[in-house]
Amino acid sequence: MDLSIILSATWVTWVATIKSAEVYHPLPNRGKAREMHTIPILITVNDKMQSGYSYLRTEPVGVNFHPEFKPQLTPAELLSMGVFGGKYMTDCQEEFPEEWFLNAILSPKRCNPKLNYFGIDASTPLSYWREKGWIYHEDPRGWFQWYCRYYMGRRCPDDERQIKRWKAMTRHIAQITRNCPQGDLNCRRRQRQALLHWAYDSRKF
Repeated sequence: MDLSIILSATWVTWVATIKSAEVYHPLPNRGKAREMHTIPILITVNDKMQSGYSYLRTEPVGVNFHPEFKPQLTPAELLSMGVFGGKYMTDCQEEFPEEWFLNAILSPKRCNPKLNYFGIDASTPLSYWREKGWIYHEDPRGWFQWYCRYYMGRRCPDDERQIKRWKAMTRHIAQITRNCPQGDLNCRRRQRQALLHWAYDSRKF
C-alpha cells in the first residue's frame, strides 16, 4: 500500500483520538486547575481576525515553559485584573478555557482604558505594531495572543523572539523601583499598566 495513504489514515485516527483526551493536573502555585491534554491536541481557529488557522498544543497547560520565561500572572489573572481596555479577547473565547472569562473585565464594543487595572491607557494601536513588523503572522493580535497560546501548550517558531521581547520589558521595572516608593501604585501608572500587559505584577516591587 502507498506509504502516503498509510500515513494519512494514521493522522486522521490520531487526531480523532487526541481530540477526545481530557485529564486533570495541578499547575504550580495555582492549586488544582483543569488540564485539557497530555498529548497533542489540534486546535482550529475561526474568529474575526483569523479563519481556518490550525495549530497543535503539544505541552501541558501552564507548565514546561522556556527556562528564561517566567511570567508572574496567568492569562486568566490578567483578564480579571483589567488589560487592553477590555477589548482584546471579546471575539475569540471559544479557543480558550471558559474559566478564563468567568471574572474577565471585557468591553466588547470598544476599548475602555478606565477598565484597565491602573485606569490608564498604556497601549499603542495594532496598526503601529504591524508597521514595525512586530506581529507574527500566526498571531495577528500580537503578544497577548501569543502568550495565551503558549500558556495553553502551543510551541511555535516565534517563541524565542517573543520571550526576548518579554525580557526587554524589565527596563520598566528598573525605572519603577528606582523612582517610586515601594507599594505606591499611583507612581508611574502607565508603566505599571504596560508591564501588566506583559504579565509582570508591579504590585510586588
